[in-house]
Amino acid sequence: MNDLQQLIEKHQYTGRVGTAFIYSICVSIALNFFWNPGHIYSSGITGAAQLVHTLSNRYFGFDLGIGELLFLLNIPLFILAWVKISHRFTFFTVVAVGLSTIMIRVLHPVTLTTDPIICAIFGGAVNGFGTGLALRYGISTGGLDILGIVIRRATGRKIGQINMMFNAFIIIAAGFVFGWPYAFYSAIGIFVNARVMDMVYTRQQRMQVMIITDRPKTVIDSVQHHIRRGITIVHGAEGAYKHNKKAILFTVISGYEVGELQEAINESDPNSFVSLSNIVRILGNFYEPRL
Repeated sequence: MNDLQQLIEKHQYTGRVGTAFIYSICVSIALNFFWNPGHIYSSGITGAAQLVHTLSNRYFGFDLGIGELLFLLNIPLFILAWVKISHRFTFFTVVAVGLSTIMIRVLHPVTLTTDPIICAIFGGAVNGFGTGLALRYGISTGGLDILGIVIRRATGRKIGQINMMFNAFIIIAAGFVFGWPYAFYSAIGIFVNARVMDMVYTRQQRMQVMIITDRPKTVIDSVQHHIRRGITIVHGAEGAYKHNKKAILFTVISGYEVGELQEAINESDPNSFVSLSNIVRILGNFYEPRL
């Protein structure tokens, strides 16, 4: 059992490092191919690093690399993650940000277009995909992602929404530095980034599940074998057509677990009726896997 556990942990470690590398490529492409050529600011700490880089070049005459600034500005948030989230999570966060610092420097800029709208949309989409993918597999990309996870645990708010609140400063800065049209372009990019990130990072989505079945014990055993969720049983339901006795099962899952739920239902009672609906907020305990 210990050998199996070590093999699983080694596989997870390799997978997370690989995911961190994919993220680093995404943020480098977004930054070097779209945002910088289009004078677009990113969200969060990446946008702050861009701002410091621009101001240091324009007013102080020395070049501070965006990648290096990204790592330095994240150091206080590494400490927050170490204290509030977990040591393993912090380790992979440092790996992701460190790889991003390297890739931003290594991946040479290519000016595909300077159209600010195209740069805002495609830069936001590429970075949002990379960020959402990293978060989906338990890796933070640093910056506001760490704040987002800490605040989401306390309030239930989505990470994309939290990022939007913190990014007003970045948008205003873009207006002062590049002109107000670029502030609006940056706002478009930040919005696209947040939306794509929320679509990819399905782990934060909450869904209420209602299962109507005449085999409740089999379904419960199968669902709880696949996912760690409590289930509430409503006895005494009756089908209106044949008047068969039914049971109604209620539970709440994350969007990331929909596939496992479907597999459990197919195994236990493929004739059951299953309804899923999105949940805005949950009050009370909801189990989340340790990051």
